[in-house]
Amino acid sequence: MSEDAPVWKTGITKAEPNSLVTRGYRQEDLIGNVPFSHNVFLILSGRMPTINEGKMMDAILTSSIDHGITPPSARAARTVASSGVPLPTAVAAGIMAVGDVHGGAIEKGALLLQEGVIRAKGEDLAVPEVARLIVAESREKKKRLPGFGHRVHTADPRTGKLFALADETGIAGQHVELSRCIEKELKEQTGKHLPINVDGAIAAVMSDMGFDHRLGKAFFLMGRTAGLVAQAYEEMTRERAMRKMYSSEHEYDGPDERDLPEEYR
Repeated sequence: MSEDAPVWKTGITKAEPNSLVTRGYRQEDLIGNVPFSHNVFLILSGRMPTINEGKMMDAILTSSIDHGITPPSARAARTVASSGVPLPTAVAAGIMAVGDVHGGAIEKGALLLQEGVIRAKGEDLAVPEVARLIVAESREKKKRLPGFGHRVHTADPRTGKLFALADETGIAGQHVELSRCIEKELKEQTGKHLPINVDGAIAAVMSDMGFDHRLGKAFFLMGRTAGLVAQAYEEMTRERAMRKMYSSEHEYDGPDERDLPEEYR
């Protein structure tokens, strides 16, 4: 490799003096003409979305925008904001609270559904049969299926809207079908109603839109960051710094008070 050879290659944006071209489109042409959600689709997939795909992308991002102060990401952002740091620091704290448990079900759910659809095709099985097998196998392994059930909602209001829009736009395919079949199988095999939550709905729709499951957390982050900005900003502008946000009541269960060993005295 010559000394002048590029260190890396990128197919996302070409940045040159007085010129920015993203996925082949001049940014000055995108600005004011293409909605932000459509540009998100473009930069992730490399192509401009259809009108229906753009509409679906907008719905996905909006469905993740905020969930009050109950999630750990919002609490983290507000706690750090209360200490007097700049806004980006507080928002970053919220983003860092997103992981496999909070915000991670989309990625795990998309992987489950994508592997399920591949299985249906590879084993020549109907989607309802694959759903039956997935639920039975998860019960045997005592593993919870990501994207089903919610700690607050018995019927996630966002799920119905996303699925209705996916049906309306023609985007709903085998991944949405599989998620619906799994929901039915969970009720039949466990006797419990574990409805598809917003993470499961996003996982199904993004999969039918052709996105890699590894972008699952990204869909959540892109929507939720706006909410975290609002949470942190509200804390900074409406509340007293270092206010009492959570109970300080606690129980200590460590060792009793003791003296240092002789060698340290």
